[in-house]
Amino acid sequence: MSWRSMFTDHPASVGETYGQHMVSASGFAVRMFLGGAACLVHALLPFLFEKTGSTMITRLYDRMVTNRHRMSQSTAEPSMGAVARRVR
Repeated sequence: MSWRSMFTDHPASVGETYGQHMVSASGFAVRMFLGGAACLVHALLPFLFEKTGSTMITRLYDRMVTNRHRMSQSTAEPSMGAVARRVR
């Protein structure tokens, strides 16, 4: 495996350049960090951020699955949000 391919193979597999993948993954990281921080605050003060963590997870999952399916043009699998809406 070449040095170049270590940085380009995975981004290419999801239809992105290295730079596009870095921006996308960084956006996920920031949102995950903020969602985690909200969960920590909620652990101490349960009346705050009651749904923030689960909402963040659902949105991130939907975004990742939507982007994956848009790139592959395959049959869409149900998102966590769709599953959660059906369960209610």
